[in-house]
Parts: sequence; C-alpha cells; structure tokens
Amino acid sequence: MITNTETYHIPVLLQESIDGLDIKPDGVYVDVTFGGGGHSTEILRRLGPNGRLYSFDQDEDAENNILNDNRFTFVRSNFRYLRNWMRYYGEEHIDGLLADLGVSSHHFDDETRGFSFRFDAPLDMRMNKRSGTTAAEIIKNYDEDQLADVLYLYGELKNARKIASAITKARVGKDIMTTGDLIQAIEKLIPREREKKELAKVFQALRIEVNHEMEALKDMLNGAKEVLCEGGRLSVITYHSLEDRIVKNIMKTGNAEGKVKQDFFGRTEAPFRQINGKVIIPSDQEQEQNPRSRSAKLRIAEKI
Repeated sequence: MITNTETYHIPVLLQESIDGLDIKPDGVYVDVTFGGGGHSTEILRRLGPNGRLYSFDQDEDAENNILNDNRFTFVRSNFRYLRNWMRYYGEEHIDGLLADLGVSSHHFDDETRGFSFRFDAPLDMRMNKRSGTTAAEIIKNYDEDQLADVLYLYGELKNARKIASAITKARVGKDIMTTGDLIQAIEKLIPREREKKELAKVFQALRIEVNHEMEALKDMLNGAKEVLCEGGRLSVITYHSLEDRIVKNIMKTGNAEGKVKQDFFGRTEAPFRQINGKVIIPSDQEQEQNPRSRSAKLRIAEKI
C-alpha cells in the first residue's frame, strides 16, 4: 500500500514524464529526485507486485515523505552516485530513470534555507544540510574573479563582473551572511523593472555553485548510460538552459559537450534514441495552476 505525507511539492509534467518511461509492471526504475514523492507515487501505481523503485534524495526534509511500500527503496544520497548505489543494491541494469531537476517549491517556500530572495534568511542554499559549503562561505572566500565566473556561467548575468565587484566591496569589514545582506550589496546594479528576474539569476548561480549541480548532473547522466538496459527509458525535466543543454547533448551524442563521434563507416555513435522530437512543455492549464512549471522542458530518450 502506498502512503505519503502531505506532498510539499507539486510534480511537474507528471503524466507526460511517467508515460515517457513506458513502465513494465515487473521492471526496475529509479527516481533520482524524490522530493515530495509525487513522481515516485505515480511510478509505483503503474508497477506490479514484482516491480522495484529506488528513489534518491540528499535533503533530509524529503525523508518525511518516504513511501510505505515494500517495492520502494529510499536512497539518502546525491544522485551523482547512481552507479555505485545500483551496484550496492545488486541491480546490474534498470528499465527506466526519471529526473525532475532544479529546486522544489518546498525549498523556495522554506524561509530558513536561503533559496529565495523573498525572505531574509541565512545564505545557506545547501540541498544537503549535513555537509558542504554554504552560499555565505562562497561569498566570503571567493575572490572577485571567481565570483564573476560563477555569476556569468551559472546565472548568465551580463553584468556579472560589476555585481562581483559590488559584493567584494560590501564584504570589507562586514560579513554577508543573509539574503538581505546580499540584496543590499547589489541592489544598485539591479534594474527595478527586472528586479525579480535578475535576483533570480544571482540566486540560481550561487545555488548551482553551492550544490555542484552541473557536475552532479553530468555524473548522473553518464551513470544512466551504463545502468540502463537496452530499450530502457530516460525521462528528464529541466528548468534552465544550462541543465537542458547538458541533457540534450548527452541524449544526442553521449557527451555533455555535444561532440559528435562517428564510427569507421561514418555513422554517428550515440547511446540513446530520442523519443520526442521536440521538447514537451506543460499545458497552459498546468502553467496557470503551477507557476514553477512555466520554464519546464521534458526530454525522453531510449537506450540503444
């Protein structure tokens, strides 16, 4: 029997992403972004009594949503270690993997975690509160060039260098410890008419750096290439161009850089066959009901 605490995150593209897995009742599946358990619950609904589901989450808050089902295993870990954990559980191959990337609505709504500029909170931003470097520590210890690189690469901010300069000047004699401190340090460089979008980019850049999101995503997808069986499905939901580019490239070419490799006969070597020619986006109704879904893109591929 499936039981769950009150879901703290509305799953995006729920039916479309699970349909994309083409679930076999006795198959082995992985949800690498458990969160509130919405996607995992739907996978379990479609599995038979001999099916298996492993769900990953490194955030201890997600443990409150663990599902009471003997077909379900919760893995307290970053999904970048997918291969190691599948080996640990004796699963040589899996039939499908789902990833709903980005940050859950729970994280944005938690006033204590520092993910949102809506609240004055400690600059933490760690997905795993038990370890790692906080956003406050990055702002304190990175030099101006390092901060500028983070803001430009992960926030795609055109004025990244000016923002980095403002931060390094503001931290002289005073630690920037809260989201309010950070906003105060850079507010003169943020156009009022684009305030929410620009601040979102700053916070996104720091969050990605704190959690090493791009490196973890590459490790997970490379692990998926190895553990998916022939015909196994990969269903991935992205929310910004950086992660979407990595997913698209690995699905098309097998590597994050998108470098096409050919065999002796000139045939393109790729580990996946893309199922949806165009990305799948949420319906107008879903976007209206769940604002987080507005930037979502779903890509589905099959292991060759």
